[in-house]
Amino acid sequence: MIEIGAQVDLSHPPDRVWLALTDRELLGRWFAEAETVAGVQDRLVLHTAGLPGFDADVEVEVTERQVLELLALRCDESGRLSEVTCAVTATKQGCRLAVREVTTHGTWSAEQHDPREQQLRQALTVRLPAILDWLAFQQVDLRRGEAGLTAELPTIAARGQGAARARRRRRTVGAVLAGAVLVAGLAAWVTLPDEPDSAAAPAPVSPSPSLSPSASPVAAAAPSGTPRATPSARPSRTAASPTARPSRTPTAKPSPTLASVPAPPPLTASYRTDSSRLFGYTGEVVVENPAGAPAGDWVVVVTLAEGSSVDDVDGADLRQDGRTLTFTGPAVPAGGSQTFRFDVRDSRPKARAPEACTVGGNPCGGV
Repeated sequence: MIEIGAQVDLSHPPDRVWLALTDRELLGRWFAEAETVAGVQDRLVLHTAGLPGFDADVEVEVTERQVLELLALRCDESGRLSEVTCAVTATKQGCRLAVREVTTHGTWSAEQHDPREQQLRQALTVRLPAILDWLAFQQVDLRRGEAGLTAELPTIAARGQGAARARRRRRTVGAVLAGAVLVAGLAAWVTLPDEPDSAAAPAPVSPSPSLSPSASPVAAAAPSGTPRATPSARPSRTAASPTARPSRTPTAKPSPTLASVPAPPPLTASYRTDSSRLFGYTGEVVVENPAGAPAGDWVVVVTLAEGSSVDDVDGADLRQDGRTLTFTGPAVPAGGSQTFRFDVRDSRPKARAPEACTVGGNPCGGV
């Protein structure tokens, strides 16, 4: 028994993916041209001759159908029999499609196995998402029945374009005039002379010179013969100018410095291989939180070898981008841990571990 398979996470609802799996015309766009067998229900002929890994066309018969969940097929390629299962699982972002083919009679040669699996992976990861995007666009294209998906919507001319232009012109002229008035007022305000400062100290008064005594004329001789004395002028008092006191400049007080809070220790993770087999293994990652508070939003990134894929995940949510796996999960309690496992189909026969593993950008132990 030889097995090949592929898995892809799609950002589309399960009903859209189911339509791409079961509609004959859509199937021909992303995998191979399909033709119904006259008079036989649930039987198709896939024109796969010439595709990588296929020697002839494949007759397909539906053996089990669980709408939106599972589609099982029995395939006959020139006497080589196989069973194909297509499982659709709803996810938060859309759904996950897993396709697996197992031989029941006959085998594939070494030259057929790898190209056949590569053809399946390319169909699921490249052509199928493109068809699903096209379907999503078609559902919102309201005019596809008239002129196709690329029809251009007509341009509707607005009424009263001349009046609207005149109103816009008047608004523009008014705005220019208002701006000119504002600029002129600002210029006049800038050029006004400064008002005198009433609080300025008075100018010092220079002292006036003392009056010199003036000689008075000799009075006429009194009958008594005693001369009169002439009074002399008193010197004037000089007004003392007030002395300006120096102003006190306030001294800025230093602001208190807040003590830095130490960051909590980062999450750590360790990897180990739980079990292994030919062309695959089961890995286990333990995420530990050494901090004293719960830690949420942890992210573990695992890098697989080229051509590898993940079949099953337990204990975490998975987002796969090529060979990069991004795991997220619930919050890790303070001083506690969170464990998750994942099953890998590796392209290397004796692979036992992924190529890399990090948690929060830091490498995991054990890899």
